[in-house]
Amino acid sequence: MYTNFLTELKNAQMAKKPALKIPFSKMDMAIAELLVRMHYVESVAEKGRMPKRIIEVKLKYTDGKGVIQGIKFLSRPSLRQYTGFRDMKLVKSGYGMAVFSTPEGIMTGREARKKKIGGQALFEIW
Repeated sequence: MYTNFLTELKNAQMAKKPALKIPFSKMDMAIAELLVRMHYVESVAEKGRMPKRIIEVKLKYTDGKGVIQGIKFLSRPSLRQYTGFRDMKLVKSGYGMAVFSTPEGIMTGREARKKKIGGQALFEIW
């Protein structure tokens, strides 16, 4: 589940670990690739073969501090939050990003607004 992945990512960065290894899932991989594209982590690699595949994430630091300052989960299994593209708001006055699961895949709020697609609000990161 992506919530475990993001929590482990934040904790590893707070502990100043150079990299993180987590079990593979398609959703975690899509989110990790999005975080690389938005410069929150340095690189992502899929390693291993079928029964024991893992995702290896190389963490990013600036001036000894982790790039990720905070994460807020919007949807949870008991309460899903769906948002239309007109209702998507900026996170931390544009310094953060919201991530949505849309019919076209995992994307940021900015990309979803541009394509005029709504979806399930997953989390905010800054």
